[in-house]
Amino acid sequence: MTIDTLIDELLDREGGYVNHPADRGGPTNFGITQAVARTNGWTGDMRRLPRATAATIYRRLYWHQPRYDAVAQHAPRIAAELFDTGVNMGPKVATAFLQRALNALNRGARDYADIAVDGLIGPATLAALTGFVRARGSAGETVLLKALEALQGERYLRLAETRPANEAFLYGWLANRIG
Repeated sequence: MTIDTLIDELLDREGGYVNHPADRGGPTNFGITQAVARTNGWTGDMRRLPRATAATIYRRLYWHQPRYDAVAQHAPRIAAELFDTGVNMGPKVATAFLQRALNALNRGARDYADIAVDGLIGPATLAALTGFVRARGSAGETVLLKALEALQGERYLRLAETRPANEAFLYGWLANRIG
């Protein structure tokens, strides 16, 4: 799966303009908040944010900048999950999920060394991912994906429990982001 396909699917899933009163992001189009759009040069009405502009923002901020393109070279399904989670929760959160899961799955550091949970893809995280894939193979990627989704699902539940307004989004998060 290419980043172009991932972005197209994401844009379709996110849909067009919304301004939900419970959403702290305010006016949003294609899942891009007004603040992110402004930071990336869009000065127009959010209702008219071009799909191509949203795609450019996603590619830069949620694929290349967090280095999920490098992850894709080792584990494409993991990179796709990190991209989607990063869009919804922020790349540092998604990357921290990966780092936590890799640390928990390294069999007491026998397969590869523990890594810092800093939310950044660097040489140590890529080395741990490579070690994991080498030790566990393609079946391991499926298990790692489950671990990432478990962490993501737990965070959604916690968000709804700690901020009742987020209950408006919980069903959609679980329906569209997990599995």
